Amino acid sequence: MADKLKITLTKSPIGAIPKHRKTVEALGLKKVGKSVEMPDNASVRGMVTQVTYLVKVEEI
Repeated sequence: MADKLKITLTKSPIGAIPKHRKTVEALGLKKVGKSVEMPDNASVRGMVTQVTYLVKVEEI
């Protein structure tokens, strides 16, 4: 496993179900195209798995 994950919002969560919109917000993503670096742990991986159709993930 990598130390960190770079998570980029690639699609707008407007049409997504409310639980997924809250997950995107909890990841710290606000605008399409913006990225955040999060620690690579089970909780972050689970959040990313839930919204894979909205984000792009890179291991750093």
